Amino acid sequence: MTRDDAMGLLRKYNDNEHLINHGKAVEAVMREFASLKGEDPEYWGLVGLLHDVDYGMFPDQHCKKAPELLKEIGADDDFIRAVVCHGYGLCSDVKPEKYMEKVLYTIDELAGLVYATALVRPEHMAGMTVKSVKKKWSSPTFAAGVNRDIIIEGTATLGDMELPEVIQHTIDAMSKVATDIGL
Repeated sequence: MTRDDAMGLLRKYNDNEHLINHGKAVEAVMREFASLKGEDPEYWGLVGLLHDVDYGMFPDQHCKKAPELLKEIGADDDFIRAVVCHGYGLCSDVKPEKYMEKVLYTIDELAGLVYATALVRPEHMAGMTVKSVKKKWSSPTFAAGVNRDIIIEGTATLGDMELPEVIQHTIDAMSKVATDIGL
């Protein structure tokens, strides 16, 4: 599977540019974490890019329709499982077990919070700090749709990083693609 294949599939089932940008943001963060762990950034990135492949057209079947769609481009079982378990506890009962799955589960919501934080800053991603994100985190009305409990639970499952480090890596990754994700 190539990135062009993945992007074609994502656009086939999602016409909302915000969802496309979210996929690209999560892709960048997954690449960052793969690099940190000596894993394949391309593979992890594609998992991140396609994690919400079914959400645009099938929101009521999120994480349930994804396996069928991902098979269109030859996604393997590990890829599909990672996508399905990112919705653990919300729309999926498949628990993240492998490190890649735990990272996706953790950073999906976090990427949304970082993105929302960037939108309200005049300089967007430039100069963003963990403190900037934590300040917005503590306001329950800011990005109210972001489930902070999932970020905390996910970070705890990683076992090798504390929340500030996870936030910093997310900021770093999203900063690298800021223009491409509308920031």
